Amino acid sequence: MLSGRRLDLLDPTPVDIEIEDIAHGLAFVARWNGQTQGDFPYSVAEHSLLVEQIFARISPEAPVKWRLAALLHDAPEYVIGDMISPVKAAVGPGYGELDARLAAAIHLRFGLPGAIPKTVKARIKRADKVSAWLEATQLAGFAEAEADRFFGRPAPALAEGLRLHLRPPAEVRADFTARHEELLAQL
Repeated sequence: MLSGRRLDLLDPTPVDIEIEDIAHGLAFVARWNGQTQGDFPYSVAEHSLLVEQIFARISPEAPVKWRLAALLHDAPEYVIGDMISPVKAAVGPGYGELDARLAAAIHLRFGLPGAIPKTVKARIKRADKVSAWLEATQLAGFAEAEADRFFGRPAPALAEGLRLHLRPPAEVRADFTARHEELLAQL
């Protein structure tokens, strides 16, 4: 990692995880395999910021630790990349197991339980689907009807006023790191 840490992907430990490495990696990993409109890729870091914002709309009463979990929901992708769902399915259960080990180490590093409760994971997944719908319709060239079929149409209150903007990776990295620090300070 750029921090100098050496992360064992098969046996990750919390002490080898730094938020700067996560923010940097996610800011340079493109969602949608880079197949989005604009001059910059839509990064996993930008997506994660959006998911955390939508999660807060879904669960405004949720403790800050679950907002942090929403921000970090795709954090393992800082080292394993973002694969589209059909590729993940083709790779098989090994991908999910690797992702789960990394996620547990990341969660522990930042004071979260290794396994996020199923009810919280379900709300984060719901926010993730709203984000995917917004990304599909605003950046990836989907018609709304097509996005509805793949992701379900979001409730208007969850998507209202959310306009996606592509930004340079360094700017997104800084915003991701700052948001992480804000959430940690509130724990």
